[in-house]
Amino acid sequence: MLREFAPPPRAAEFSELIKKRLEEVRASGGTRETVTIDWNEQRVPVEVIDLPLAGLYFNPGTHRIRAQRSHNPERDEALDKDPWSVESQEYLKFLLQAEPKDPSRRDPDFDKLKDSLKQFGQNDPGLITHQGILVNGNTRAAALREIGAQSMRVGVLPESFTWADINAVELSLQLRKDHRREYSYINRLLAMEEQAALGRTPEAIAKEFRIKPATYHQERWILSTIQDMIERSRSGGGVALRLVDFEDDQEKLKELHRAYEKLAAADPDQAEVLKEVRMAAITLGFAKTDVRHIEEGFQDRYLGRTLPENLNTLAAEEEAVAVPGLGVSVPGASAPVSAARALNDQILRAKAAVLSTDPAVPDSEKSSAQILFDDAHRAFDAAIDAAGRDARVRKRKQMAPARLADACADIDQCVVDLVQARATRSLDEEAFDEAVLKLRDSLRKLAQQAGRGMPHPGDGVSWLIDAAATEISG
Repeated sequence: MLREFAPPPRAAEFSELIKKRLEEVRASGGTRETVTIDWNEQRVPVEVIDLPLAGLYFNPGTHRIRAQRSHNPERDEALDKDPWSVESQEYLKFLLQAEPKDPSRRDPDFDKLKDSLKQFGQNDPGLITHQGILVNGNTRAAALREIGAQSMRVGVLPESFTWADINAVELSLQLRKDHRREYSYINRLLAMEEQAALGRTPEAIAKEFRIKPATYHQERWILSTIQDMIERSRSGGGVALRLVDFEDDQEKLKELHRAYEKLAAADPDQAEVLKEVRMAAITLGFAKTDVRHIEEGFQDRYLGRTLPENLNTLAAEEEAVAVPGLGVSVPGASAPVSAARALNDQILRAKAAVLSTDPAVPDSEKSSAQILFDDAHRAFDAAIDAAGRDARVRKRKQMAPARLADACADIDQCVVDLVQARATRSLDEEAFDEAVLKLRDSLRKLAQQAGRGMPHPGDGVSWLIDAAATEISG
């Protein structure tokens, strides 16, 4: 949701400095540098000035690190209370330097940016509000501070701009095709959610993000699913997974959505089971190629055999849901759905406990969570391995018929090419005859192998064997 922030300390004083610098630039009479922004579907040039880095504030509302803020809940809470304090600004600087997928690690791309600025200087200006809050160029400002720069070139937004205008400008700049560093995946999802909360239509948001409306709806489904998983991972002590924990799962989540939508049209319950079991595998850290083996029926055919007793929820009874005010109950989720959901909840909470850095979580709880997590991983690993073996067997069984179907399609196309070649008198008859002889030899080999191990061949194989035998005897 869009949030309004109070002005930072000494905002009025810094605003006066900005006005003076702008007046000096306008009075100089020379060529003035500008940067163009997109606002209300118009291209608006704003003037660029040089300002002291020490007076600029990192933007607490930037989309770039929205998901990563949850890396440290205590510092995030302090940032919410006072975004302009030294501690909060230092936390923002830390996140701007961090790797999006794992904020505990420094991002190599940040160091590349720092080296580039040190060697070549600042090529593109940043963008600030009249109060000195960075709208674009937060990461560059952090890098410039690290190399000891004293000032930064920035374009200045009109003084009348609201926080809604500021967010819209930041988003438009970031989504231009020439942007240098994309938002992380989760931050893009959050930016879409924010635009939807402002009342914009799916079509307008899709256009802004340069995606199809169907992709926009897919991304909203994925974010909703992630948020549901985070809420369900919350234990009694309040420990929960974070948005950043799903940063590396983009392709797995998109494949899940496609599989879910396809199955939901035929069997909604099985689609829910598929979603829960695949999300459990994603939470356990399995690769995309492994998660693909989790298909309809995976829970019953494979996973139920490998789960240990402390995780086997497949015997869960069907839930009943009471209807308020009527005093009656109706069937709730089916037993397979309830079982899959219960299993996924256990895994989500175990991972949340394992990843937690909260000192309030005792070591014994972390140890128990790690044991459960490891047990689940082994069970899923064995089930996925079995499903993979069966898939390979099915593929081998279908390979020969598939190749023959391809050969038939090629022969059908050959008929068309033959007719056209004869019509234009361009057929190479000798080459064609040689190709037919190769076909004869191939059919003989095929008939020989097809006749082995088939005590009761079907009509097609019988014809092939008879045709080859007739040709040989003739």
